[in-house]
Amino acid sequence: MHNEQSVKNSLNQWLLPELGASIVEANWVKRIECSQDIIKVKLVAGFPCDSKVAHWKQQIEQHLAEHLKVKTQVDLSWSVASHTHKAGVPSLAGVKNLIAIASGKGGVGKSTTAVNVALALAAEGAKVGLLDADIYGPSQPIMLGKADAKPEALSQKEILPVESYGLQTMSIGYLVDPEQAMVWRGPMASGALQQLINDTQWRDLDYLIIDLPPGTGDIQLTLSQKVPLTAAVVITTPQDIALADALKGISMFNKVNVPVLGVIENMGMHVCTNCGHVEHIFGEGGGSALAHEQKIEFLGSLPLSRNIRDDADKGKPTVVADPHGAVATQYAEIARTLTARLARQAKDYSQSFPTISITND
Repeated sequence: MHNEQSVKNSLNQWLLPELGASIVEANWVKRIECSQDIIKVKLVAGFPCDSKVAHWKQQIEQHLAEHLKVKTQVDLSWSVASHTHKAGVPSLAGVKNLIAIASGKGGVGKSTTAVNVALALAAEGAKVGLLDADIYGPSQPIMLGKADAKPEALSQKEILPVESYGLQTMSIGYLVDPEQAMVWRGPMASGALQQLINDTQWRDLDYLIIDLPPGTGDIQLTLSQKVPLTAAVVITTPQDIALADALKGISMFNKVNVPVLGVIENMGMHVCTNCGHVEHIFGEGGGSALAHEQKIEFLGSLPLSRNIRDDADKGKPTVVADPHGAVATQYAEIARTLTARLARQAKDYSQSFPTISITND
């Protein structure tokens, strides 16, 4: 008869691309029961994966049955935990994890990526919020089809998020005239952003995705230092000038002790709609090379596609407009990989505190 260790050894051979590791290493195994006739295994993934649960359950049962030559029964579910953030920064009420989506320069598709990743996580079953932190050029209200929405204020210090496609969303674009230019100096914009984050009544979010403005200025620093960011993701295109600016973004997060989960490459290739020819218009392999150089994860590459742009302009992002299409599938893979890698990070806050040692010299 098999024992717990032999079952674990078998499970340790089942690798998941999203994790970059085995499910044993990722601490999915919660209980193993062995008897003469059947082996029962309880697994809990650390990230949302509704679309994959049944498929993975079947694969793991087959894997165990083939290796152990006994009937197996796998119970697979998922649960999202709160993760590490900077010491000395209070947690945000109603939010487990805050993930900043950043870019070194504008025009790389950061906002489009942010909204589609947020929607992909919601499609996997997570409770997700999206904060448009671009005070000067908010674009999420248009992308979400909520350009005319006005959030409800409960009091001077409490404002309800605007619901769109299952997301809880907030943007300065909801609060000002769309044609009005925000002629604010850095401290005013930073203050407005802090108020927007803290006054919004987020409700039981697994993830709050924050769409940062491009660059490494006041707003990015304020967010990194005064908001309990869990981690950041950097968006780039393959071209050299975008990669150089993406590197600055990674460097900024490193300096303020916010872990960078990885790099997403946008506009990696263009597929001709007439003949299917694939062309790397902005270069090839730049995003993966940057991730390798910086020793961080390469989370995936997205195509240069007119449909992605059209869907966002129409207020119905691709993940909602064509949920089973090839591009939506890529967004889903990136969303799962991103949160799977986050799930493997430490969940306590001690690593944020400095270590003090005293020696007699």
